[in-house]
Amino acid sequence: MKLSRADRSLLAEWSFTIDRGLLAALLSLIAIGVVLSVAASPAVALKKGLPTYYFVERHVFFAALGTIVMIVISFFSPASVRRLAAVLFLVAIGGMAVVIFSGTEINGAQRWLTFGSYSIQPSEFAKPAFIVIIAWLFGEAEARSDMPALPFGLALWAVFGAMLVAQPDVGQTVLISTTAGLIYLLAGLPVIGAGLLVILGSAGMGMAYIYFPHVHARFDKFFGSAPLESSQAGRAIQSFTEGGLFGRGPGEGVIKSVLPDAHTDYIFAVIGEEYGAIACVALLSVFGFIVARSLRRAASEPNAADRLAIQGLALVFGLQSLINMAVNIGLLPPKGMTLPFISAGGSSMLALSITAGMLLALTRWRPDPQRLKKPRWIPAIDEVQLGGQTPST
Repeated sequence: MKLSRADRSLLAEWSFTIDRGLLAALLSLIAIGVVLSVAASPAVALKKGLPTYYFVERHVFFAALGTIVMIVISFFSPASVRRLAAVLFLVAIGGMAVVIFSGTEINGAQRWLTFGSYSIQPSEFAKPAFIVIIAWLFGEAEARSDMPALPFGLALWAVFGAMLVAQPDVGQTVLISTTAGLIYLLAGLPVIGAGLLVILGSAGMGMAYIYFPHVHARFDKFFGSAPLESSQAGRAIQSFTEGGLFGRGPGEGVIKSVLPDAHTDYIFAVIGEEYGAIACVALLSVFGFIVARSLRRAASEPNAADRLAIQGLALVFGLQSLINMAVNIGLLPPKGMTLPFISAGGSSMLALSITAGMLLALTRWRPDPQRLKKPRWIPAIDEVQLGGQTPST
């Protein structure tokens, strides 16, 4: 079906205003994730006593559902994106409150609500919503002095961060706080406030090290002489050495049979072993393209709230990717964070699809409202010289 620019339908408008390069990169990531799931998941399923393609089927289902969600949200206007963010954040915060008191505990953390055979992590859905809301508040704080947007934004940040710590989810707290801090700076708000936020963040990390045994253990192990060969981090690093430049070949890796989280947190190590360093660099390039393309589009966005939201969504997407990869290659202690669209996980896949959909919606081309205003009428030179009368022909 060929669409014409004269066609004023919703589909035609979307087709001509969407950033096709960004859309293609995001769809490519989803497709790559499905292919890699076939390579990494069966061994983990068998080890857990599940059907061979249990995780593969789940990944395909959530990838398909996530693609639909992403495309639907990409049709939204910026105002609709903010309304969606407000509703989503309220629902997710309510779910996080339920999690704290009666959630399912997995691996020492209480972050999930269980419904039959499925589990939902509300904090994943709160993340993109929080970014869009705080971008709007920080944008309003810079543009309007009569609105208490900055105190409200900081209070919202504190509440969300406190609820993440209560689960506990220190990794997501660091990710969200880093992104929110960067949005604060990009909004042009007082630098002294940024300094205070850095001090508070450093103090928070110190308290996490003191009061959370798992954080203490991970940091001590990370800053030790070398990662233990029996640990997931140590074996993940080893997989890159064994993979070399071109990898051992699809399906030939052994690390996925050893790591219990090979299909989620450590799937990048599986890629390194089976497909090699070149494939890892290529995948990193796709993530880099998505972030760079989004930030470039944000630079031309005249509306402060939309510009900051694009920057925030791109940054949280890119930082999450970098953190996961850095953990896999031993540059950061384990965080329990997924690789966007590549790792298995229903909540992560759907939440990232919402993030991508919001990013596509906000980066769509829209004419500058100032250019659409009727220009002020200026009399022609001949009319001025003739006293306002038009010369006869």
